[in-house]
Amino acid sequence: MREIKLTDDQYSYVFTPYIEPVATVQPGETVALYTMDAFSNKIVSNKQRAGEVFKTLKGDNPQTGPIKIEGAEPGDMLKVEIIDIEATRDFAASCFNPNFGGLVSTRTTRMLHEPLPDPCYIYKRDENGNYTYNSRLSFKWEPFLGTIATSHAVEVIKTISPFENGGNMDVPDVKPGNIVYLPVSVPGAYFFTGDVHAKQGEGEVCGVAMEITAKVTLKFDLIKHHKILWPRIESPTELMCVGSAKPMEDAARIAYCELLGWLVELGWDKWEAYQAITQAGKLYVGNMVDTVYSLVAKIDKEIAYRK
Repeated sequence: MREIKLTDDQYSYVFTPYIEPVATVQPGETVALYTMDAFSNKIVSNKQRAGEVFKTLKGDNPQTGPIKIEGAEPGDMLKVEIIDIEATRDFAASCFNPNFGGLVSTRTTRMLHEPLPDPCYIYKRDENGNYTYNSRLSFKWEPFLGTIATSHAVEVIKTISPFENGGNMDVPDVKPGNIVYLPVSVPGAYFFTGDVHAKQGEGEVCGVAMEITAKVTLKFDLIKHHKILWPRIESPTELMCVGSAKPMEDAARIAYCELLGWLVELGWDKWEAYQAITQAGKLYVGNMVDTVYSLVAKIDKEIAYRK
């Protein structure tokens, strides 16, 4: 199996179609790629102050990419099977960003209170694979890809942002054992991933999960001439669609409309599909902190594949 390793200056801090691919993969190929953490690996100690670290960063969420998918064309769908995620160090890093998060004022939501303090939290991995800061802050290993995307057709998008081709969705279901489907908007698809999390709750409330470096094993395939508008996720038991927007209800509307459309593709009558997602659909927040918010609508396969 081929491995894709980048030097520090090769990582991308934007989703873009305008730079040269770091690698090319064939449909049906399985590759292992290596990722930096969201802080470019610069938080390594509880004694650091996050605000000082952020001043030294080139950007957020360095990406392994773009990776060109041979034969991908606009209007195709990229299928990415997440085979495995392995941590490549023995700790995860988190922190508070003084002016970022779901429960603080930001540059766009101004309030009259002081910025948060900016401590760093180093979670050490134990012999059972759990990550621990102290007796209360100790959590199981539940890794997933915080960012996963194909390039937009025209725009250059910061890696802090979710958008219609994926991006920084911070959705815990982007995990081993599941399949992610992404729109293809440019020749070659130009795939990116990074921002791997050892653990994160729904919403990523403070804006920073348990950030790790990782070796990620993915299998790529193309579904030709199958256009989708937003990311889809398939687990062994559920079908899911992701919508990203502000206000949050618009993200929910996108996600549920896309899920309804998926049911129609499977042969459902449109209005019966609307009933199905109303009576049996599920919804959760991936992130409530980024430039726009990401929500996931889901339905059980047992219902989706009924005849």
